[in-house]
Amino acid sequence: MTYLGGQVVVVTGASSGIGEATARLFGRAGARVVLAARRLERLEALAAEIEALGGGAAAAPVAADVSRLADIQNLVEQALARFGRIDVLFNNAGFGRLDWFEKLDPVRDIEAQVAVNVLGVIQTTRQVLPVMMAQRSGHIINMASVAGLVGTPTYTVYAASKFAVRGFSEALRREAAPWGIGVSAVYPGGVATEFGAHAGIKRKRRVSTPAWMRLTADDVARAVVGLAERPRASLIITWPFRISAWLNQALPWLVDWSTIRGFTIPERIDELRAAGVRQS
Repeated sequence: MTYLGGQVVVVTGASSGIGEATARLFGRAGARVVLAARRLERLEALAAEIEALGGGAAAAPVAADVSRLADIQNLVEQALARFGRIDVLFNNAGFGRLDWFEKLDPVRDIEAQVAVNVLGVIQTTRQVLPVMMAQRSGHIINMASVAGLVGTPTYTVYAASKFAVRGFSEALRREAAPWGIGVSAVYPGGVATEFGAHAGIKRKRRVSTPAWMRLTADDVARAVVGLAERPRASLIITWPFRISAWLNQALPWLVDWSTIRGFTIPERIDELRAAGVRQS
Protein backbone atom coordinates (compact mmCIF):
# COMPACT_ATOMS: atom_id res chain seq x y z
CA MET A 1 0.00 0.00 0.00
CA THR A 2 1.29 3.46 -0.90
CA TYR A 3 0.21 7.08 -0.80
CA LEU A 4 -2.23 6.12 -3.58
CA GLY A 5 -4.13 3.63 -1.40
CA GLY A 6 -7.82 4.60 -1.48
CA GLN A 7 -7.30 7.38 -4.02
CA VAL A 8 -9.85 7.60 -6.85
CA VAL A 9 -8.13 7.61 -10.24
CA VAL A 10 -9.82 8.12 -13.62
CA VAL A 11 -7.88 6.66 -16.57
CA THR A 12 -9.03 7.34 -20.14
CA GLY A 13 -7.95 5.04 -22.95
CA ALA A 14 -7.77 2.24 -20.38
CA SER A 15 -8.66 -0.66 -22.68
CA SER A 16 -5.12 -1.24 -24.01
CA GLY A 17 -1.50 -0.12 -24.07
CA ILE A 18 -0.35 2.58 -21.68
CA GLY A 19 -3.81 3.17 -20.24
CA GLU A 20 -4.35 -0.49 -19.41
CA ALA A 21 -0.88 -0.90 -17.89
CA THR A 22 -1.25 2.28 -15.82
CA ALA A 23 -4.71 1.38 -14.55
CA ARG A 24 -3.43 -2.03 -13.48
CA LEU A 25 -0.49 -0.45 -11.64
CA PHE A 26 -2.75 2.07 -9.88
CA GLY A 27 -4.85 -0.90 -8.78
CA ARG A 28 -1.79 -2.65 -7.40
CA ALA A 29 -1.06 0.50 -5.42
CA GLY A 30 -4.46 0.17 -3.75
CA ALA A 31 -6.24 2.87 -5.75
CA ARG A 32 -9.88 2.82 -6.80
CA VAL A 33 -9.74 3.09 -10.58
CA VAL A 34 -12.38 4.33 -13.00
CA LEU A 35 -11.64 2.76 -16.39
CA ALA A 36 -12.78 4.66 -19.48
CA ALA A 37 -12.58 3.65 -23.14
CA ARG A 38 -14.85 2.67 -26.02
CA ARG A 39 -14.29 -1.11 -25.70
CA LEU A 40 -16.38 -2.01 -22.67
CA GLU A 41 -15.65 -5.74 -22.75
CA ARG A 42 -11.93 -5.07 -22.32
CA LEU A 43 -12.62 -2.66 -19.48
CA GLU A 44 -14.79 -5.21 -17.71
CA ALA A 45 -12.02 -7.83 -17.92
CA LEU A 46 -9.47 -5.36 -16.56
CA ALA A 47 -11.85 -4.26 -13.80
CA ALA A 48 -12.27 -7.88 -12.68
CA GLU A 49 -8.49 -8.29 -12.61
CA ILE A 50 -8.05 -5.17 -10.48
CA GLU A 51 -10.88 -6.12 -8.11
CA ALA A 52 -9.21 -9.50 -7.58
CA LEU A 53 -6.07 -7.80 -6.26
CA GLY A 54 -7.71 -6.99 -2.93
CA GLY A 55 -5.96 -4.61 -0.57
CA GLY A 56 -8.55 -1.89 -1.12
CA ALA A 57 -8.24 -1.89 -4.91
CA ALA A 58 -11.49 -1.38 -6.79
CA ALA A 59 -12.44 -0.64 -10.37
CA ALA A 60 -15.41 0.72 -12.30
CA PRO A 61 -15.55 0.27 -16.09
CA VAL A 62 -17.33 3.04 -18.03
CA ALA A 63 -17.76 3.01 -21.81
CA ALA A 64 -16.73 6.44 -23.07
CA ASP A 65 -15.59 8.09 -26.28
CA VAL A 66 -13.70 11.22 -25.23
CA SER A 67 -14.55 12.93 -28.52
CA ARG A 68 -18.16 13.10 -27.25
CA LEU A 69 -18.99 15.54 -24.48
CA ALA A 70 -22.03 13.55 -23.32
CA ASP A 71 -19.80 10.49 -22.80
CA ILE A 72 -17.34 12.54 -20.78
CA GLN A 73 -20.09 13.98 -18.59
CA ASN A 74 -21.46 10.49 -17.99
CA LEU A 75 -17.96 9.25 -17.10
CA VAL A 76 -17.56 11.89 -14.40
CA GLU A 77 -21.08 11.28 -13.09
CA GLN A 78 -20.43 7.53 -12.88
CA ALA A 79 -17.10 8.09 -11.09
CA LEU A 80 -18.74 10.32 -8.49
CA ALA A 81 -21.72 8.02 -8.08
CA ARG A 82 -19.42 5.05 -7.39
CA PHE A 83 -16.64 6.66 -5.36
CA GLY A 84 -17.76 10.19 -4.39
CA ARG A 85 -14.58 11.99 -5.43
CA ILE A 86 -11.80 12.15 -8.04
CA ASP A 87 -8.21 12.48 -6.85
CA VAL A 88 -6.25 11.80 -10.06
CA LEU A 89 -7.22 12.21 -13.71
CA PHE A 90 -4.94 10.54 -16.24
CA ASN A 91 -5.85 11.90 -19.69
CA ASN A 92 -4.34 9.10 -21.71
CA ALA A 93 -6.78 8.49 -24.59
CA GLY A 94 -5.28 9.41 -27.96
CA PHE A 95 -4.10 8.12 -31.32
CA GLY A 96 -1.97 9.13 -34.30
CA ARG A 97 -2.24 9.08 -38.09
CA LEU A 98 1.23 9.47 -39.56
CA ASP A 99 1.75 10.42 -43.20
CA TRP A 100 2.74 13.39 -45.33
CA PHE A 101 0.36 16.20 -44.45
CA GLU A 102 -1.18 16.48 -47.92
CA LYS A 103 -2.16 12.79 -47.76
CA LEU A 104 -4.03 12.95 -44.47
CA ASP A 105 -7.79 12.61 -44.74
CA PRO A 106 -9.41 15.90 -43.58
CA VAL A 107 -11.96 14.14 -41.37
CA ARG A 108 -10.66 10.66 -40.47
CA ASP A 109 -7.07 11.75 -39.87
CA ILE A 110 -7.12 15.47 -39.06
CA GLU A 111 -10.40 16.27 -37.34
CA ALA A 112 -10.48 12.96 -35.48
CA GLN A 113 -6.97 13.42 -34.04
CA VAL A 114 -7.77 16.92 -32.82
CA ALA A 115 -11.12 15.77 -31.40
CA VAL A 116 -9.56 12.98 -29.33
CA ASN A 117 -6.04 14.19 -28.59
CA VAL A 118 -6.87 17.84 -27.86
CA LEU A 119 -10.58 18.36 -27.22
CA GLY A 120 -10.83 15.03 -25.40
CA VAL A 121 -8.16 16.14 -22.94
CA ILE A 122 -9.59 19.63 -22.55
CA GLN A 123 -13.22 18.60 -22.16
CA THR A 124 -12.49 15.76 -19.74
CA THR A 125 -10.40 18.09 -17.62
CA ARG A 126 -13.14 20.74 -17.78
CA GLN A 127 -15.63 18.27 -16.28
CA VAL A 128 -13.25 17.03 -13.56
CA LEU A 129 -11.69 20.34 -12.52
CA PRO A 130 -14.70 21.71 -10.55
CA VAL A 131 -14.78 18.46 -8.55
CA MET A 132 -11.13 18.88 -7.61
CA MET A 133 -11.59 22.59 -6.87
CA ALA A 134 -14.42 21.75 -4.45
CA GLN A 135 -12.12 19.17 -2.81
CA ARG A 136 -9.24 21.67 -2.88
CA SER A 137 -7.00 18.84 -4.03
CA GLY A 138 -6.28 16.73 -7.07
CA HIS A 139 -3.77 15.89 -9.74
CA ILE A 140 -4.25 15.98 -13.52
CA ILE A 141 -1.74 14.03 -15.61
CA ASN A 142 -1.86 14.62 -19.36
CA MET A 143 -0.32 12.23 -21.87
CA ALA A 144 1.73 14.28 -24.31
CA SER A 145 4.64 12.91 -26.39
CA VAL A 146 8.14 13.79 -27.47
CA ALA A 147 6.22 14.84 -30.61
CA GLY A 148 4.89 17.66 -28.43
CA LEU A 149 8.46 18.92 -28.00
CA VAL A 150 10.01 18.13 -31.39
CA GLY A 151 7.97 18.28 -34.61
CA THR A 152 9.09 15.77 -37.22
CA PRO A 153 7.94 14.94 -40.79
CA THR A 154 4.75 12.84 -41.09
CA TYR A 155 3.80 13.83 -37.53
CA THR A 156 2.27 17.21 -38.45
CA VAL A 157 -1.22 16.88 -36.97
CA TYR A 158 -0.20 14.47 -34.20
CA ALA A 159 2.60 16.86 -33.19
CA ALA A 160 0.18 19.80 -33.31
CA SER A 161 -2.18 17.93 -30.98
CA LYS A 162 0.59 17.15 -28.50
CA PHE A 163 2.01 20.69 -28.63
CA ALA A 164 -1.53 21.78 -27.72
CA VAL A 165 -1.57 19.39 -24.75
CA ARG A 166 1.74 20.84 -23.66
CA GLY A 167 0.43 24.44 -23.74
CA PHE A 168 -2.83 23.47 -22.07
CA SER A 169 -1.00 21.67 -19.28
CA GLU A 170 1.35 24.57 -18.65
CA ALA A 171 -1.40 27.18 -18.50
CA LEU A 172 -3.73 25.04 -16.38
CA ARG A 173 -0.95 24.24 -13.94
CA ARG A 174 -0.62 27.95 -13.21
CA GLU A 175 -4.39 28.42 -12.94
CA ALA A 176 -5.22 25.46 -10.72
CA ALA A 177 -2.35 25.63 -8.21
CA PRO A 178 -4.18 27.85 -5.66
CA TRP A 179 -6.76 25.06 -5.20
CA GLY A 180 -4.09 22.50 -4.37
CA ILE A 181 -4.37 20.91 -7.81
CA GLY A 182 -1.26 19.74 -9.63
CA VAL A 183 -0.96 19.40 -13.40
CA SER A 184 1.69 17.27 -15.07
CA ALA A 185 2.53 16.40 -18.67
CA VAL A 186 4.29 13.19 -19.70
CA TYR A 187 6.47 13.10 -22.82
CA PRO A 188 7.40 9.53 -23.78
CA GLY A 189 9.34 8.61 -26.88
CA GLY A 190 8.50 5.53 -28.96
CA VAL A 191 6.39 2.99 -27.09
CA ALA A 192 5.62 -0.58 -28.14
CA THR A 193 1.79 -0.45 -28.12
CA GLU A 194 -1.09 -0.64 -30.61
CA PHE A 195 -0.22 2.93 -31.68
CA GLY A 196 1.95 1.81 -34.60
CA ALA A 197 -0.64 -0.63 -35.90
CA HIS A 198 -3.23 2.14 -36.18
CA ALA A 199 -0.98 5.00 -37.26
CA GLY A 200 -0.80 3.98 -40.93
CA ILE A 201 2.97 4.40 -41.16
CA LYS A 202 4.18 3.92 -44.75
CA ARG A 203 7.86 4.87 -44.58
CA LYS A 204 10.01 3.42 -47.34
CA ARG A 205 13.17 3.53 -45.22
CA ARG A 206 11.40 2.16 -42.15
CA VAL A 207 12.97 4.76 -39.86
CA SER A 208 11.79 4.24 -36.29
CA THR A 209 12.90 4.52 -32.68
CA PRO A 210 15.89 2.21 -32.09
CA ALA A 211 14.99 -0.92 -30.15
CA TRP A 212 17.22 0.05 -27.21
CA MET A 213 15.32 3.33 -26.80
CA ARG A 214 11.82 1.90 -27.26
CA LEU A 215 9.66 1.91 -24.15
CA THR A 216 7.07 -0.62 -23.06
CA ALA A 217 3.62 0.30 -21.81
CA ASP A 218 4.76 -0.81 -18.35
CA ASP A 219 7.73 1.59 -18.49
CA VAL A 220 5.38 4.51 -19.07
CA ALA A 221 2.89 3.22 -16.50
CA ARG A 222 5.57 3.22 -13.82
CA ALA A 223 6.49 6.79 -14.75
CA VAL A 224 2.86 7.95 -14.56
CA VAL A 225 2.18 6.29 -11.21
CA GLY A 226 5.48 7.75 -9.98
CA LEU A 227 4.23 11.20 -11.00
CA ALA A 228 1.00 10.64 -9.09
CA GLU A 229 3.02 9.80 -5.98
CA ARG A 230 5.65 12.53 -6.45
CA PRO A 231 4.16 15.29 -8.66
CA ARG A 232 6.27 17.40 -10.98
CA ALA A 233 5.40 19.64 -13.90
CA SER A 234 6.74 17.47 -16.70
CA LEU A 235 8.58 14.26 -17.37
CA ILE A 236 10.41 13.28 -20.57
CA ILE A 237 11.21 9.59 -20.93
CA THR A 238 13.80 8.41 -21.65
CA TRP A 239 16.92 10.56 -21.25
CA PRO A 240 18.03 10.62 -24.94
CA PHE A 241 14.80 12.42 -25.80
CA ARG A 242 15.68 15.14 -23.30
CA ILE A 243 18.74 15.80 -25.43
CA SER A 244 16.59 15.87 -28.58
CA ALA A 245 14.22 18.39 -26.99
CA TRP A 246 17.15 20.57 -25.89
CA LEU A 247 18.74 20.49 -29.36
CA ASN A 248 15.44 21.38 -31.00
CA GLN A 249 15.14 24.44 -28.81
CA ALA A 250 18.79 25.51 -28.78
CA LEU A 251 19.81 24.64 -32.35
CA PRO A 252 16.65 24.45 -34.48
CA TRP A 253 18.60 25.09 -37.69
CA LEU A 254 20.73 21.99 -37.05
CA VAL A 255 17.67 19.83 -36.40
CA ASP A 256 16.04 21.23 -39.56
CA TRP A 257 19.11 20.49 -41.69
CA SER A 258 19.71 16.98 -40.35
CA THR A 259 16.04 15.99 -40.54
CA ILE A 260 15.46 17.35 -44.05
CA ARG A 261 18.70 15.90 -45.44
CA GLY A 262 18.59 12.65 -43.50
CA PHE A 263 14.90 11.81 -43.74
CA THR A 264 12.58 14.09 -45.71
CA ILE A 265 14.45 14.24 -49.02
CA PRO A 266 15.52 10.56 -49.16
CA GLU A 267 12.05 9.40 -48.12
CA ARG A 268 10.33 11.58 -50.73
CA ILE A 269 12.73 10.37 -53.43
CA ASP A 270 12.18 6.71 -52.51
CA GLU A 271 8.44 7.27 -52.61
CA LEU A 272 8.61 8.83 -56.08
CA ARG A 273 10.78 5.97 -57.31
CA ALA A 274 8.32 3.44 -55.96
CA ALA A 275 5.58 5.25 -57.86
CA GLY A 276 7.62 5.08 -61.09
CA VAL A 277 8.35 8.80 -61.30
CA ARG A 278 11.70 9.63 -62.93
CA GLN A 279 13.99 12.05 -61.15
CA SER A 280 15.80 14.76 -63.09
